[in-house]
Amino acid sequence: MSSFLRIYVEKKDGFDIEAVNTLQELNHNLGISGLKKVRILNIYDISGLQDKNAEEKAVTSVFSEKPTDNVFYEKPETEGLSFAVEYLPGQYDQRADSAEQCLKLILPGWSGQVKSGKLILLTGSVSEKDFIKIKDFIINPVESREKKLSDIDFGIYTESESSIPVMNGFRDKKEEELSELNRELGLAMSNADLIYIQEYFRNREHRDPYETELRVLDTYWSDHCRHTTFETEITSVRFQNSPFKKDMEESWDFYLKARKDIGREDRPVTLMDLATIYPKWLKKQGQLKDLDVSEEINACSVKIKVDTLNGCNEDWLLMFKNETHNHPTEIEPFGGASTCIGGAIRDPLSGRAYVYQAMRITGSADPREKIDDTLSGKLPQIKITRDAAHGYSSYGNQIGLATSY
Repeated sequence: MSSFLRIYVEKKDGFDIEAVNTLQELNHNLGISGLKKVRILNIYDISGLQDKNAEEKAVTSVFSEKPTDNVFYEKPETEGLSFAVEYLPGQYDQRADSAEQCLKLILPGWSGQVKSGKLILLTGSVSEKDFIKIKDFIINPVESREKKLSDIDFGIYTESESSIPVMNGFRDKKEEELSELNRELGLAMSNADLIYIQEYFRNREHRDPYETELRVLDTYWSDHCRHTTFETEITSVRFQNSPFKKDMEESWDFYLKARKDIGREDRPVTLMDLATIYPKWLKKQGQLKDLDVSEEINACSVKIKVDTLNGCNEDWLLMFKNETHNHPTEIEPFGGASTCIGGAIRDPLSGRAYVYQAMRITGSADPREKIDDTLSGKLPQIKITRDAAHGYSSYGNQIGLATSY
């Protein structure tokens, strides 16, 4: 029977940068002046450590460093309020994954699991209303939840489901019933999408769909995968008075002319078409002779001559890769920005190219906007801005790439 261990690891004074920054954010952004101190402890739940020697080796070699960390085997006592946070089931836990890889290196034969979380201890005068605001600011429900400290649950499933649920009666549901189903399942698709799926299964498949089928469609039809926003048809355009009105009108007129020049007038007007029309127009004008044409739609290769060290001019492809990731960054800033640069890097690497640097622009409006003015159901602008910057730099730092902008 494998043993289970829980430890709490806290940075010592002077090294507790995350806690100090969190205190400043809560004081400044939420206006909670009565909060005097924040302590943040990483929680590690570990299974498979067979003896005390293995536990000590794991704690001192993987989960803590003596010069910078304090380790607790019980939750520290506090006079103030506290709460714990953990990733949602199925969400990638990078800290736990890295810890597991390290344990396998130092403990041959170890085959346990690691789950991580954070314990936040608050000192000072914090009202119940302020406490709720703090938890709402720190816990992003898209990726994490409040952690219960009463037990250790690794979510180990020993038996697989014998059958996949079928959405019985799906084909016959009325519009309001489909809307309710959408809410119950927590789908990201619109009610119109769900109605379209219902018509497909009713008229083409002549059966009710499996729940898995609905969720796969929900994933692939998300703004992330399908670029719903960028592909939305634009039927009316107006230019408001501003210093840029003339420039925008001229750009719009050029776009309409370019569509006509390259024979794309029969296609819907979309933001995606606006963004990609110019290189297509240049190619039609014979001004992109060095473009390497492929089926890829968000990357390009330019044919260039490179003067190599041996004095010869070699034929090279200079590769560019573009990622949007607006949608995942809006709802999960760290992971959205991190996987954005990840996708931009992996594609050129798969083409046997060397990636030199990356840049990312996170459009999150004004990060100075008051959190109280945030639209309902949205993350604050400052949280999007800062967490996206952290996610972007984190991925670059881990693989040694210059994330220069």
